[in-house]
Amino acid sequence: QVQLVESGGGSVQAGGSLRLSCAASGSTYSGHCMAWFRQAPGKEREGVAGIYTGGISTWYADSVKGRFTISQDKPKNTVYLQMNSLKPEDTGTYYCAGSGAVCVYDLAPRAYSDWGQGTQVTVSS
Repeated sequence: QVQLVESGGGSVQAGGSLRLSCAASGSTYSGHCMAWFRQAPGKEREGVAGIYTGGISTWYADSVKGRFTISQDKPKNTVYLQMNSLKPEDTGTYYCAGSGAVCVYDLAPRAYSDWGQGTQVTVSS
């Protein structure tokens, strides 16, 4: 059974940076997709960034392009989300997700089958 464990959340001021980590255990997503999502109170879960673990393809939500970077460390089965120039609207619970199916290079939650428990990110103005 796959387990995804996020870490690295915290509280920062606007303009600051955080790096989130997602460690996968029990299986790997080699050749599939992994992604980061976030959910603010009272809002729907939205995709932030995705990565194809079998290559170098990445994709981002328009709201984070140029500020966030998703990357992977294959030997460690870990995916990272580097978040720079953080804004108050980036506040939310950030979730790591993995797809056991063919990668569709998408940020729709339905494309991902496995989810972590989430890590809180709070950005103050």
